[in-house]
Amino acid sequence: MDLQLDGNTALVTASSSGLGKASAKALAREGVNVVINGRDEDRLAEAKDEIEEVATGEVLAQSGDLTDPDETVALVEATVEEFGGLDHLVTSAGGPPSGAFMDTDDEDWEHAYQLLVMSVVRLAREAAPHLQESDHGTIVNITSRSVKEALDSLVLSNSVRMSVIGLEKTLSKELAPEVRANAVLPGPHETSRIQDLVNAAVDRGEYDSYEEGLEGWAGNPLERIGDPMELGNTVAFLSSPKSGFINGTALPIDGGSTGANL
Repeated sequence: MDLQLDGNTALVTASSSGLGKASAKALAREGVNVVINGRDEDRLAEAKDEIEEVATGEVLAQSGDLTDPDETVALVEATVEEFGGLDHLVTSAGGPPSGAFMDTDDEDWEHAYQLLVMSVVRLAREAAPHLQESDHGTIVNITSRSVKEALDSLVLSNSVRMSVIGLEKTLSKELAPEVRANAVLPGPHETSRIQDLVNAAVDRGEYDSYEEGLEGWAGNPLERIGDPMELGNTVAFLSSPKSGFINGTALPIDGGSTGANL
């Protein structure tokens, strides 16, 4: 399917690895000029090389810390300066640490809020004028299935990510009709983080093999873990005119594991 994105420009944050990288790759494959972002410059350079192997547009790597207000603004400015505009914003960020409520202090809460919420606020605020000037502006927020169903020992993710969904829904109304805003709610996907966790569990003797460990992470009716590109392809679709009547939705991508009806 031609997603009609050729020549567009997208900024994808936290895209040097994981689901952000998969989203950037999916967009780049559709001819989108993509700006990728991460804090580790070596890993960012590796991601750029990997994405350029499938890209039919240009790829710009821009380092930056999403908890730094000036650096989030600079990401948008660099995108517009390089490509003359911005059509699509995809926000992603690394997950906060796991832990129970009584083991989480004020500093943990503040850092999670800055990383997961204020980064999106600042990016959306800076990007909005450019997205509204586009003929097909979109925002896609990558959050977590934890906004639908609280997960054990993930109090920060369960609580703080809900703010992004409230913001996404608000933006879907306030920025419309020029800009559509949606969110995706991933369950476990075979990212490098999951791979490290599974390998550590194998080393501890919890599983006999990596494959058995992946099965242990599945926990859904499809009986498998997600491929990051499956999520990336969904982000590209939600950024495209092909999904032009989808606005203000929060879409679980979790193999059906979430128990909520809605």
